[in-house]
Amino acid sequence: MPSNLLEPTQAPTTAPDKADKPSYTPTAIIGADLPRIDGPLKTSGVALYAADYHFPGLVHAVPVCSTIASGTIRSLDTSKAEKMPGVVLILNHGNLYDGKTPPLFRMAKGGNGGRTSEARPPLEDLTIRYWGQYVALVVAESYEQALAGAAAVKVDYAPTPVNVSHKLDDPQNDALPLHTESKRGDVEAAFASAPVKVDQVYVTPAETHNPMEMHATVAVWSDPNFLLYETSQGVMNHQHVMAETLGVPRENIHVITRFLGSGFGGKLFPWPHSALAAAASRQLNRPVKLSVNRKMMFSSVGHRPRTQQHMKLGATPDGKLVSLHHDYRNHTSFTDDIRENCGEATPFLYSTPNLLVTSALVRRNVGTPTPMRGPGAVPGLFAVESAVDELAIKLNMDPVQFRILNDTLTDESQNKPFSSRHFKECLQVGAEKFGWAKRTAAVGSMRKGDLILGWGVAGASWGAGRGAATVSVSLLNDGTARVSCGTQDIGTGTYTVFAQVVSDRTGIPVDRVRVVLGDSALTPGPTSGGSTATATVLPAIAEATDNAMKVAISAAIADGSSPFAGKSPDSLKFSEGKIHIKTQPASSGVDYGQLLKSASVAAANGEGSSGPNPNTKNYSMHSFGAQFVEVEYDPGIARLRVSRVVSVIDGGRIINKKAATNQILGAVVMGVGMGMLEESIYDPRDGHCINDNFADYLVPTHADSPKIDVVFLDIPDDKMGEYGARGIGEIGLAGVAPAMTAAVYHATGIRVRELPIRIEDLLTSTINA
Repeated sequence: MPSNLLEPTQAPTTAPDKADKPSYTPTAIIGADLPRIDGPLKTSGVALYAADYHFPGLVHAVPVCSTIASGTIRSLDTSKAEKMPGVVLILNHGNLYDGKTPPLFRMAKGGNGGRTSEARPPLEDLTIRYWGQYVALVVAESYEQALAGAAAVKVDYAPTPVNVSHKLDDPQNDALPLHTESKRGDVEAAFASAPVKVDQVYVTPAETHNPMEMHATVAVWSDPNFLLYETSQGVMNHQHVMAETLGVPRENIHVITRFLGSGFGGKLFPWPHSALAAAASRQLNRPVKLSVNRKMMFSSVGHRPRTQQHMKLGATPDGKLVSLHHDYRNHTSFTDDIRENCGEATPFLYSTPNLLVTSALVRRNVGTPTPMRGPGAVPGLFAVESAVDELAIKLNMDPVQFRILNDTLTDESQNKPFSSRHFKECLQVGAEKFGWAKRTAAVGSMRKGDLILGWGVAGASWGAGRGAATVSVSLLNDGTARVSCGTQDIGTGTYTVFAQVVSDRTGIPVDRVRVVLGDSALTPGPTSGGSTATATVLPAIAEATDNAMKVAISAAIADGSSPFAGKSPDSLKFSEGKIHIKTQPASSGVDYGQLLKSASVAAANGEGSSGPNPNTKNYSMHSFGAQFVEVEYDPGIARLRVSRVVSVIDGGRIINKKAATNQILGAVVMGVGMGMLEESIYDPRDGHCINDNFADYLVPTHADSPKIDVVFLDIPDDKMGEYGARGIGEIGLAGVAPAMTAAVYHATGIRVRELPIRIEDLLTSTINA
């Protein structure tokens, strides 16, 4: 087991971006069903998460949360709490922004590229904008003392009317105007003249991220430096944001996230608790631990916003789409303009000469929304694919055939070819695996004993992005390798991908490759979000490994006692962990570690870098998929269950099939939650999320999980680089909910246009057992 997944880090370096290398033939390690190399550390309890770190003199912090969603603070009385046992500090607006204590700052727009969650620093003013907003922070010797102290802080509020309305019909104004996101042709005229139309509104609710590991920060101040153990999906971004928020140089911030208990987008950007913990540590000159509890998870660390989407589709009688108008609204907070980008996939998913995507924001007294797995595209595709299903039924066409008929190999919104698009194949393969040919179209016509079966299908898409990264690789003279980068593994298998690529190129076994991630002191790496991390680091790992191998070959040539002394570098090759004559098999060579020792070299070091994909100038780059869903409906008790799912993914080359399959399995189960269970409900009286716990906020369990068949087309996209891989973290969720509601309609005749599907919806069905 590579024990120094936990080792200290090295100083950062940079290197210029390099162009992609030509396609290559991977070894068997690429695409293998490989267990995650960090698995033993997690299952044995050795892996340390942010809240697991302890230091001498550590104190605990508990926020005081507002009990109104709109208004101002009249007074805040901390006198009783200050006298309680163990309480050592209480931060509030009055003493954090008093001109004496170092305050917390806003990030300058157009700055260093970092992104925070809330523009407003914590405790900056006395205005309350959402229920649960932090109004003070109590720090004490123990968690229990801090909790008691927080309860003793008395806050007098001047409340104002709360707006958490579900209806998102607010009129546009200059502050929140209507945006046109994509347009071609004359959509209104085409819709008006279309022989077959769908004109409906679809709604997705606010959903709350609920990873197993809740947010936490352990802050250690050592003048002038901050060491922050974080629950972060982006250690480099976190470093940037905290430097600006705390008002210190970036090199004075050191962020560590060795392991993450999932994030689903909620841990992409720093939340107010992180800055408060750091500020308290600086003021006390003691380590501070702040753990967000489950109740706070529903108010102060983001959520997927509610969306309301108006779809107008028109088609010819033979099924050709002639117009598509997608207008959406999502709620946002009173401090931040967060757009949910529901129209992300709409302009290119299907061929149509006339298209319009428009959007607007509405403000509500809720915390700032943030990306949640598949932000934008997932709720957007619920509306698009639901409307497509309704249109296919109006046309009396098979929903799979309707989608194939309107498939396209050109992104008509940009007039670019796709780098690789196999949406049609996803539909065809999925239909075969699912047994779609046995489907009978009539509502309620398919039975399984006393149960009514419903079958539904939906398409999926997600962008294929790539960012910047620098990776360091060391080939050590003990026959092992070390690879490092300032990215992180959020539970998706990134540690293992690094080891696989080094092994692929060198022939060093995976269990002899040590991977070091999750530390801002390493070379810059990407945030783990948007299904971009793997595609970003692959070319950098490859280049760093190749450069390290060149150094090893040079060392062997320079060593007078080496059998390769004086040879031309072009005549030698590094493979199967050996250096050998290129025209001879690897078995004839010498272990590279032995050669490095002979040359008195500790390690052959290489560095590689990657940048944004230049091919995006000429190609539209996306992954595609299709999800097929079977539901079982018992009309006698209005019981609905998702019984079977087939998910087919066109995600380029798959680097680790086991980890990739796990991603899709988890996404499908999350889709069951989105379709049937999850909704954050805000009390219109005070803005409190009333189901802010796992007793009332429903998430799928093992009992709710269907039989899931995952299929990867595994067709490399050579425009993504030599490995041809695209991200798959989001796309596995994208089509599940609309496929479920399509299946529900097929079984019951009830068209659910507002998620989650409720038993009340099904009770109106006239289908009998």
